[in-house]
Amino acid sequence: MNYKPLEVRSSPSTAAASSGSISSVATAEKALSFISKSWREVRSSADADLQLLKNRANSFKNLADREFENFINSASKSPFSVPSITASATLNSAPPAEIDFVRKLQPKLSEIRRAYSSPDFKFYPRPQIKIDLSAIKNAIVAEVGEDEEDETESLRKWRRVGFKVKAKEGQFEEFWEPIKTLKSRLKDLEHKSSSEILEGIKNSEFVERLKSGLKAICKDPNESKEVPPLDATELLACLVRQSSPLLDQLGINRGISDKIVESLCRKRKDQLLLRSLPAGESSMIESENITDELDLRLASVVQSTGHCYEGGFWSDSGKHDELDNKRHVAIVTTASLPWMTGTAVNPLFRAAYLANSAKQNVTLLVPWLCRSDQEIVYPNNLTFSSPEEQESYIRSWLEERVGFKADFKISFYPGKFSKSRRSIIPAGDTSQFISPKDADIAILEEPEHLNWYHHGKRWTDKFNHVVGIVHTNYLEYIKRERNGALQAFFVKHINNWVIRAYCDKVLRLSAATQDLPKSMVCNVHGVNPKFLKIGEKVAAGKERGEQTFSKGAYFLGKMVWAKGYKELIDLLAKQKNDLDGFNLDVYGNGEDAHEVQSTAKRLNLNLNFMKGRDHADDSLHSYKVFINPSVSDVLCTATAEALAMGKFVVCADHPSNDFFRVFPNCLTYKTPEDFVAKVKEAMANEPLPLTPEQRYILSWEAATQRLMEFSELNKVLDSQADKHLGRRHKNGMPKSISLPNLNEVVDGGLAFAHNCLTGNEFLRLCTGAIPGSRDYDKQHSKDLRLLPPQVQNPIYG
Repeated sequence: MNYKPLEVRSSPSTAAASSGSISSVATAEKALSFISKSWREVRSSADADLQLLKNRANSFKNLADREFENFINSASKSPFSVPSITASATLNSAPPAEIDFVRKLQPKLSEIRRAYSSPDFKFYPRPQIKIDLSAIKNAIVAEVGEDEEDETESLRKWRRVGFKVKAKEGQFEEFWEPIKTLKSRLKDLEHKSSSEILEGIKNSEFVERLKSGLKAICKDPNESKEVPPLDATELLACLVRQSSPLLDQLGINRGISDKIVESLCRKRKDQLLLRSLPAGESSMIESENITDELDLRLASVVQSTGHCYEGGFWSDSGKHDELDNKRHVAIVTTASLPWMTGTAVNPLFRAAYLANSAKQNVTLLVPWLCRSDQEIVYPNNLTFSSPEEQESYIRSWLEERVGFKADFKISFYPGKFSKSRRSIIPAGDTSQFISPKDADIAILEEPEHLNWYHHGKRWTDKFNHVVGIVHTNYLEYIKRERNGALQAFFVKHINNWVIRAYCDKVLRLSAATQDLPKSMVCNVHGVNPKFLKIGEKVAAGKERGEQTFSKGAYFLGKMVWAKGYKELIDLLAKQKNDLDGFNLDVYGNGEDAHEVQSTAKRLNLNLNFMKGRDHADDSLHSYKVFINPSVSDVLCTATAEALAMGKFVVCADHPSNDFFRVFPNCLTYKTPEDFVAKVKEAMANEPLPLTPEQRYILSWEAATQRLMEFSELNKVLDSQADKHLGRRHKNGMPKSISLPNLNEVVDGGLAFAHNCLTGNEFLRLCTGAIPGSRDYDKQHSKDLRLLPPQVQNPIYG
């Protein structure tokens, strides 16, 4: 049986499917071979590039090595470039410092060369990229018999998997951020017109900074220093602030003027300092208050004009310049020993104790009287032929009382005695007798008296700080004269005038004086140490049970009516019957001695008149009660001395005695009947000894301390660096040197007007000046060895 081979025929659909799968596998294999071939080409190209880079790096390395060796060889062989290297190499076996440094540097360079020649060296951080080709294989190799849907699924899986790039997280973010920003800005530019793009560039911050930088480079240096002038708002704010004392005098509260200034400046705050200060400083000033901003604005405007303000329109450019780090104090007074008056004794003690501190040099300036005036003023017909002779007398008197040798200078200025005023008036310019190098601090004893007819340089212009000490209640004396009320009215305003013009600070010894500008009440007088020793001796005698006081009551003072003699005679005359048997010893000399004695004799008063004596005289130690009814004194020195000696003091209830109220031995009275009661109380009891605290209050050490504190001398003497420059603002701009104050301008105007008026001889005579006292005379020039008057003040024409 013949069998024929079985012929299998496939269906058309099955054949088509078989041929399709074969063709897809072939296509995939071709794609894979293409990809693998491309990857091999890329890798070989990259290897070639890396090899080229390494070759170039090696060539650079070799070149650097050759240059380095040439440098060393040239440095060691050159006879002129590096002589120290060759010299040291030939003389010493040790290598020079330069070669040593290079050899130390060579290992470091070798390490660098090894680092960049290493195969692991990377010029930039390469990301770790791993291409997983197994994913492609898995996507391509699939079951051949799968249907079309399975094939489509595998292809989608291949597309979805693709190349798996494994990189470190965040490795490329920093590189792609600028590109993303650039793409976003390019997209924004596509939606904008050309005009909008140009406008944005024009208003950009970069362009503004570029313009300001170019402007600063191209600007003329002279133009950069120009400061715009003050506008109306700033001028008004400055005027309101400087007028605050006047507004306060008119009853307008100071806080209102401050609010006005703040409101005016607030409107201009944004432009106030930016116009006149560099941009870098404006940020520092934004935290300042309105006052400081206005001060700096004014300072910048004034400085831009080149004007340098030093305290007045008529200032002296030759003020004291501190070279030896020691300040100088000049004490100017209106009287001198042997005239035993308060303005002669107290300034002398003040000079001694200020000089004893050794913190400052001291000069005492006292008046010199010609022989004719000396015979009238000085007691016991005591006269001097030369200033040196009087200076010797003053120093010996002082040293006997203070117990130490005071190191200070005594100078003299010309003076004339006025019989009508019973005082010494300066002749000529008193300030010229203090040299400019010593013109630092001035203490004017009786500043109103010194400046009534002062015709010369302004004290506050020549000196850095001027303190006035008021000793005398001139208004009380003037009221006792003919037409006293009218004279006191004019004198009061003249005193205010000269105090404002010539003083920085004024101290009044008590409230009994006129209320002057720039003044405060403070007792800066002490007691002669000799009186305190007497008081200690009396206290020691009481402890031993001895009788210290054997006499009753006494009064001591210059015998003129105004020194309390009128009040004393009135009290004793009214209470004559109540004080029956009471005797009072009176010590004093003076112009009214005859009238006082005749009046007491006519009224039949129990007064025993004796010649004037020093209060420290031994004959006065045994008195128990000191009576002082005066109400014309400012602060009676004799009262303080009696308290220091441990005596009772009976005085009037008056502002001039306020300082003594704290002492238990001070008995004050208000009425004549009260006076009688206090006198009887003092005569019947024993005074209490002074405590150490009470003795210190009366001492000159305590008085000097009060002077330093209340006259602000502590601050002035301690200020070394900012004495002339003024205190600097914390931003570095000096305000006090450039900013004139309205009060100072007014005071300068008053001083100028006073100088003009006192220069006219007719006006001087109308106000009671001594004829010819505007300048010193020939006798003064001869005694003090000065230039002749016609040379010092020549008359032309």
